[in-house]
This record gives sequence, structure tokens and C-alpha cells, in this order.
Amino acid sequence: MKLLFKQRMFSWFDSYDIYNEAGDAVYEVKGVLSWGHCLKIFGPDGAELGTVKEEVFSFLPRFVLYVGGECVGQIKKEFTFFKPVFTLDCSGWSIEGDMWEWNYLVSDADGRTVMTVQKELLNWTDTYVLDIADSADALYCLMVVLAIDAAKCSQNG
Repeated sequence: MKLLFKQRMFSWFDSYDIYNEAGDAVYEVKGVLSWGHCLKIFGPDGAELGTVKEEVFSFLPRFVLYVGGECVGQIKKEFTFFKPVFTLDCSGWSIEGDMWEWNYLVSDADGRTVMTVQKELLNWTDTYVLDIADSADALYCLMVVLAIDAAKCSQNG
């Protein structure tokens, strides 16, 4: 399953539209006023599906993931010099990026690819293509990419 992740250009808070391969909007992400990033994910019917919330009092970027109001885990950036590495404590996934922080590989504990993420260049806003091995993981994969993008914004801004 592939998803196209596009940040909206004109928005007070972080907002994203997520499209499937057919070009249909399958998720909408809206930023919420809070300390740190707080991103709420909505389905095509407008129902809230999940939240990615930044913990502001941490040395390196850390985000808590919520589904249906329940905490399902967290993702945090590790201290590295060249390639960005994130750990996700809820599923045993590991996340490794290239040194430009454009492309990411998410693997499970057995080394199988869960998702690849590629940043599309030459766009006005952040745009990523998510290639997800199992469509049942789509929401979690989207949450991971939202946290990585927000971590990059926090680091650069």
C-alpha cells in the first residue's frame, strides 16, 4: 500500500492531507494549539483516529502516540552524529534514516521491512511517499512519519 503525505502550504498549524494510490484523501491531519507539536489524525468520515503529541521537556525530540485516547507507545530520536535513528517502543520497530534525513526505513524486530519513506524533492511543502508492507499498519506508519517530520521541524526551528 502506498500513501502520499503532503503538508498544506497555508495553515496556521501543521496540517497534512494523506492520499492513497488512487488519489483519494484517506486521512486528514490537523495541528492543534499546544506546547510542542500536537497532531490529530482524522479518517475520511471525520472521525478522530489518533494523536501524535510532542513531549516538550526532553533533551531530544520525543513523541507519544495515542489511538482512541489510549497511549500506544512513543517514538524518540536517538543521539547520533550522521544518520538519524529513531526508536519506537510500542511495536519493536526500528527506524533508520539517511544522512540527509530524506529517506527512512522502518523494520520490525525480525528485520522485515514495515515501511519505506521517501521525501519528494522540488515541492513547496514537505511531501513524502510511504510504501507500507501491510495496510493494517497504515495508521501507525502515518504516526511515525508525522513524528519524524515534527522532530525535524523542532530541530530546525
